[in-house]
Amino acid sequence: MSCISWMKWASLFGAALLLPQMVSAQSSVTSIRSADFVVAVVNSEPITNQEVQRLSLRLLRDSRVQGLSTDSSETNRLALDQLIIEKIQVQQAVALGITVDEAAIQQAEASVASNNQLSLDEFQSRLLQDGTSAEGFRAQLRNQLLMTRLREREVETRIRISEAQINQFLNEELQRQSTRLPSEINLGMILIAVPEDATPEQVTRLSERASSVVTKARQGADFAALVSEFSDAPDRSANSGAMGLRPPNRYPDIFVQAVSQLPVGGISDVVRTGAGFHVLKVLQRQSASSTLMTNQTRARHVLLRPSPQLSQAQAIAQLSAIRRDILSGRADFADVAKRISQDGSAPQGGDLGWASPGMFVPEFEQAMNQLLPGQLAAPLISRFGVHLIEVTDRREVAMSEAEQRNFARNVLRDSKLEEAYAAWVQDIRGLAFVEMREPPQ
Repeated sequence: MSCISWMKWASLFGAALLLPQMVSAQSSVTSIRSADFVVAVVNSEPITNQEVQRLSLRLLRDSRVQGLSTDSSETNRLALDQLIIEKIQVQQAVALGITVDEAAIQQAEASVASNNQLSLDEFQSRLLQDGTSAEGFRAQLRNQLLMTRLREREVETRIRISEAQINQFLNEELQRQSTRLPSEINLGMILIAVPEDATPEQVTRLSERASSVVTKARQGADFAALVSEFSDAPDRSANSGAMGLRPPNRYPDIFVQAVSQLPVGGISDVVRTGAGFHVLKVLQRQSASSTLMTNQTRARHVLLRPSPQLSQAQAIAQLSAIRRDILSGRADFADVAKRISQDGSAPQGGDLGWASPGMFVPEFEQAMNQLLPGQLAAPLISRFGVHLIEVTDRREVAMSEAEQRNFARNVLRDSKLEEAYAAWVQDIRGLAFVEMREPPQ
């Protein structure tokens, strides 16, 4: 499957049955009492009133969740339009010989359940509360997968991304990044301290001393040697006066103003603060990164895979107890992972290494991204089993040239996806025979 997953297609183009809200116990689907009749025929296949009403209720409920006000007649029209397009797509997929095997349906069902943090049994029970049988839902999943594979085959081939477009995108992103990541400077400092109770004569003498240091530095004297000889800063011997590469906002404003027009190697005039007189040298200037940056996360996990000997509920209970022990200091995460984790990372104490966005399945990554370093999540259900996740560190790193271009290509493809999909839908809608039926009198 391409980079555009079936879940992404569902979220982009209104496949409401795949959204987490579809398993809400408050659904009123089962309250439909309208008489059933055919409202449209698509290439000889009927769409019934009850199908329209079920989808319309889902759309209304989702609108309310989003705080939107939607007219029921308009929702009915949208539901009918969506069902017509879906019917056309399923028919076209079948005609082209596109198939979906049982394993793909099982994986899709597990993904929807895990996204709702439910076991399959719990998920199917919730479906029944909503008036949908497990068999009916799997049939809908099959159709969704058929449509996704058709869209990937027919729509993505319409999208063309040129190297020039990638170059333009990267240039624009780097310009935006440069406004977010200011240049950094490293300043060297010599401090001529002024005691709080200094007399005017002492202040004058110390000011003259600072001025003489400026003169010596501008005449080429070794700055580190001047630091050693004249500076009263407590850490002068540890770093030869260097304060370290940092953004301007991490220096006193008066320092930044004093060196703002100086090149690397430039020496400031004497700067007076409450601590005394300062002589500053620009040791280094570093512009914002000339490559795109990405955030990486380092996490570790314990994975238990449900089996005939270990139910999903038992795995959750076991990891919940382990989490309590780790938080209280009675257990060590790495030791637990080495002992019981059913993942290849177990010998490393569950350590997954540094991971860039998109490296893990969505349900795992979403939970991981919500954690702060050192934070331990509650047990998480994924398509692979039940996880106990801890984030250990985060960092920002530069993307490689290949990573930058791949990132640009994916973003550009996504930006063109909806437009290409809309054009394709218009094409297939125009080729289909659709007969609208009036309700019975």
